[in-house]
Amino acid sequence: MKRKVDLVIISDVHLGTYGCKAKELLAYLKSIKPKKIILNGDFIDIWQFKKSYFPATHLEIIKHILNLSLKGTEVIYITGNHDEFLRKFPKVQFGNIQIVDKLVLTVDYKKVWIFHGDVFDLSVQHSKWIAKLGGIGYDYLIRINNLSNWVLKQFGYEKYSFSKKIKNSVKKAVKYINDFEQTAAELAIENNYDYVICGHIHQPQIKKVTTNKGECVYLNSGDWIENLTTIEFHKGLWKIHHYETGQFEYENQEDWLKNELLEQDEQMFENLMESIQIKIK
Repeated sequence: MKRKVDLVIISDVHLGTYGCKAKELLAYLKSIKPKKIILNGDFIDIWQFKKSYFPATHLEIIKHILNLSLKGTEVIYITGNHDEFLRKFPKVQFGNIQIVDKLVLTVDYKKVWIFHGDVFDLSVQHSKWIAKLGGIGYDYLIRINNLSNWVLKQFGYEKYSFSKKIKNSVKKAVKYINDFEQTAAELAIENNYDYVICGHIHQPQIKKVTTNKGECVYLNSGDWIENLTTIEFHKGLWKIHHYETGQFEYENQEDWLKNELLEQDEQMFENLMESIQIKIK
């Protein structure tokens, strides 16, 4: 049975690259029934697009999302730096699909600001050829990492991420991620947003940020290259879903307990309906 979800936010899929975990993403998409899907940038990697490499699984994801839109799911494509070509066509809409540069929603009476996040990246804004070169290097690193993980799996060892290790150990990378998160949160607070949701840095996160001007919740949907994560909103709860573990990450313990109670109530209701149907038969 498919899980019902009010809102799903996916970013940094990078279709058309060797690192994209398209098979896993397709399995995830087939497991849910969303009312709204937001693709928050770098969904298709136009920077590194090659005619020689766009596997059937990558095309299946596009087909699946198009089919969802035809069945009533609202699809919003927010442009990122790797698909910035689409920024030439602002506010395009066809059917249940629209393309925008940023998005403001009211969700559960709260203001939510959603954008990809490359606006904070000076290397992308002012030295695009350097950023593109870095993207190519990252793609090759992922390909090597995939091969090494295949070998590790054959010998019964756990997978290992080279790029995660690099990002977590290099002080400049750690500082950039922290600065990115803090900057996004501070701007959201200044503009009276309750939530700010980004992608771009491939670091799934959900946390409350407080400054002397107020507070907001910062979320990042991660990616579908290494982390395989999405943001979900359902019945008043924001959470990060980790595909490989099947676990959810919440803002606080109260949200986790609330979710557990909701799932128990839903299960009790389903059991009750099944018993009623049996009696009717």
